[in-house]
Amino acid sequence: MNKLVRIGTRGSALALWQARQVQNMLGTVGLKSELVPISSSGDKELQKPLYEMGVQGIFTKELDVALVEGQVDVAVHSMKDVPTQLPKGITTAFIPKRGPVADVFISKDDAWEDNKSVVATSSLRRAAQWMHRYPHHSIIDIRGNVPTRLKKLETLDCQGTIMAIAGLKRLEILPKQHTVLDWMVPAPAQGALLVTALESNKNLMSKFSPLNDDETALCVAQERIFLRELEGGCTAPIGALAKMEGDQIHFVGNITQKGGKKQLVFDQYMPLENAHDIGSFAAKELLSRGAKALLNG
Repeated sequence: MNKLVRIGTRGSALALWQARQVQNMLGTVGLKSELVPISSSGDKELQKPLYEMGVQGIFTKELDVALVEGQVDVAVHSMKDVPTQLPKGITTAFIPKRGPVADVFISKDDAWEDNKSVVATSSLRRAAQWMHRYPHHSIIDIRGNVPTRLKKLETLDCQGTIMAIAGLKRLEILPKQHTVLDWMVPAPAQGALLVTALESNKNLMSKFSPLNDDETALCVAQERIFLRELEGGCTAPIGALAKMEGDQIHFVGNITQKGGKKQLVFDQYMPLENAHDIGSFAAKELLSRGAKALLNG
């Protein structure tokens, strides 16, 4: 009888949904598995905004430790939460096909755009981009997993909150009163999952190649290169989205000053044969236009 592959996951409803998707994928290559929920410090500490906690990998480090200590065989992450440098000895096992990437605004009333609205988000990126577009609005903090934030919204004194559409759709709890923010540039790798394993586990790693979605892997790699070269962590006000369109790759990246006053934008197409350079090219372009000062401002 084959040994069960132990899948490390956070314990939130969304994380468990994601882990079950990976479990189903493992089944298609003949691997039986079980879920091993592990608490993360990001889930436990719900009072401080994420950017004040000052730790990269706030949602991933406990899963990394579980991998290294042999408690689990693979770990499933929301890729946007993962630092651009994986810990020593840990590598990408595979990247499934990406889900929807957009952010949405969940509103309490129809007049939010015109009024001096109060908007709830704990994301520096979302807050900065929102204030750049709506300087007459103000931001308050909201923490918790996807269902928790929706519940908090009911009692918070605000007009709405910004969330990733992927999680809401995956849990089938997307409210009817929502607006897709097609102008907001998502976090690098938003909507994508990352499955990691130990580099040394060669036998298991050899089973994963059919599960990797090459298009997703290419696009999120460029977004994460952009983030890394700008020296931005997972909470920095940096957005990036790469898409393959025909024989080209379309890359949009931006940096927005905290408070939304200034914003730098890169928006270009590049032939697919040069696709592996576009994240770095975009970062260098914005650095030449003063990105560092904007990030530190």
